[in-house]
Amino acid sequence: MSQTDDDVREALVIVDFQNDFTPGGALPVPEGDEIAPRVRELLDSGRFEVVIATRDWHPADHASFEQQGGPWPPHCVQGTQGAELHASLPRDRIDVIVDAGREPDAEGYSGFERTELEKVLRSYGVQRLVVVGLATDYCVRATAVDALRLGFEVELDRAGVRGIEVHEGDVERALEEVRAAGGLVA
Repeated sequence: MSQTDDDVREALVIVDFQNDFTPGGALPVPEGDEIAPRVRELLDSGRFEVVIATRDWHPADHASFEQQGGPWPPHCVQGTQGAELHASLPRDRIDVIVDAGREPDAEGYSGFERTELEKVLRSYGVQRLVVVGLATDYCVRATAVDALRLGFEVELDRAGVRGIEVHEGDVERALEEVRAAGGLVA
């Protein structure tokens, strides 16, 4: 017996929509706060079995920080205002928060890396993820590709993501990587 689309359980995964990744933050994604209306529209749609937000949640000595030889300025340090979810996200509409990059050596680009994200999704019977958040060319890409590798269907909502674009074309290459792995970029 085949499942119809109406039977598929979906999750909204909001990747790293945090203060430090929006204008005024320690590592701002250009126009990162502009995803808020699309994220809210998806939250209001009522179509999701579960809503999950991932957070970069780094210790102060994280390996990705410039002081430790990494490429990034300190950002999303555990317990700081910069690490908190963006104010436009209504906390009462988020069922689960998953923290990534919690150990000094955990890169944490993917919401699945050393976290309970897969276990949470499976516990809700989720088969399809709609992914939004920051940044397209880093954590959004890594989370979407890992979800596909784990057997989830993935729709990356283009209106609900923004990228850093360290090198010209990074965002388009990230979207192509998601498509090549079997994801839908809508």
